[in-house]
Amino acid sequence: MRVFFDSSAFAKRFLEEAGSDEVEALCMRASDLGLSVICLPEIISAMNRRVRERSLSRRQYAVTKERLALDIGDADIIQLTTAVVARSVKMLEQNPLRAMDALHLACAAEWEADVFATSDLRQFNAAVAEGLHAVCV
Repeated sequence: MRVFFDSSAFAKRFLEEAGSDEVEALCMRASDLGLSVICLPEIISAMNRRVRERSLSRRQYAVTKERLALDIGDADIIQLTTAVVARSVKMLEQNPLRAMDALHLACAAEWEADVFATSDLRQFNAAVAEGLHAVCV
């Protein structure tokens, strides 16, 4: 099963939150893992916000960053091609999405994901409207 994670969902693999168990189960069942090229910077941004807020120590950050780097080593990283950007524009015109959310969706669609995983309800609804099999974790 080809599973594509947006940043909000994939981050739950490294930062314990509601839905982390579901993300782990999806990862274990996945034959292929897809991520947008923007996923890593978005997760690193969220982790650094937690460091600034003191809910994640610098040591925890370093360990988590290393785990993240190892995990994405086997993933298909979907680039922002002309086709992805064009598809994201159409999605933005038809759905109430933020730009980054549309880029994740367009990457998943171009990669032909069997499952699109997100923790954003608006993005989940747009994924379903765009014909993707989506799960909200």
